Amino acid sequence: MTKKLLSFFIMNIGAFAVAVNVHFFLSPNDLATGGVSGLSIVLNHVMPSLTLGTIMILLNIILFIIGFIFLGFQFGAKTIYASFALSFMVWGLETFFPMQQSLSDDLLIQLIIGQIIAATGMALVFHQGASTGGTDIIAMILNKYFSFEVGKGVLVSDIAIAFSSIFIFGPTVGMYAFFGVLLNGLVIDYALQQFDNNKEVVIISRKSDEVREFIVNNLGRGATIHYAKGAFNQEDKEVITTIMTRKDYSKLKKYIIAVDEKAFITVHSMNEILGENFKRIA
Repeated sequence: MTKKLLSFFIMNIGAFAVAVNVHFFLSPNDLATGGVSGLSIVLNHVMPSLTLGTIMILLNIILFIIGFIFLGFQFGAKTIYASFALSFMVWGLETFFPMQQSLSDDLLIQLIIGQIIAATGMALVFHQGASTGGTDIIAMILNKYFSFEVGKGVLVSDIAIAFSSIFIFGPTVGMYAFFGVLLNGLVIDYALQQFDNNKEVVIISRKSDEVREFIVNNLGRGATIHYAKGAFNQEDKEVITTIMTRKDYSKLKKYIIAVDEKAFITVHSMNEILGENFKRIA
């Protein structure tokens, strides 16, 4: 129960970070950097009588109806909640903290700071097994009927929204919006890597038994043993492969240096790990 409450809290923090970017950084500068928020900024210029938050709510309703028609009930409750929570948060910020002008005359610094805040927030939402919906639905439909990769579908739709802003707000703002789409993707990937910053560690050591025992008994981690032969001296070697957090790797490295200074270690950062004691496959 505590984990579910914590996940719910983190998801709301992430959605609020995205809403802060939309209200304080994107909307005042007419930066349509993709997604439902970007499309809403474009439509808000066409239909100024509707608030940005209201347009986002209406778009999400339309997109989810389209999604239910073409995809069925494939959307998790978390995604539906996060999508509408973001829209209502933007509406709330508009109501209680209206923006009469942008925070600064420097468009680039506002874009960078805002996208970093939003991308970090989106990474928090993704890490809880949800998304902010929106153009993801269009990408999923393209994937189902035309075998178009979901990631590419999202990128294409975001770029299309940013490109459309050129005709509404001019080429300068449109190019900044396009840059914002690329920046957003890079920061999200980086932030997700920090949340799941596991290392794959491969060890060849003369003290293989002691190292294996330390990994299993002291760190509480599993390991896989491979047997290999050296190319130069034709010696049989035991190769230990294990996956652990950065903190546990630091402990392991200190231990290996203490027992075998000539040990050979390679370390790889892992983007995603499924199964066993890590993320569930389904």
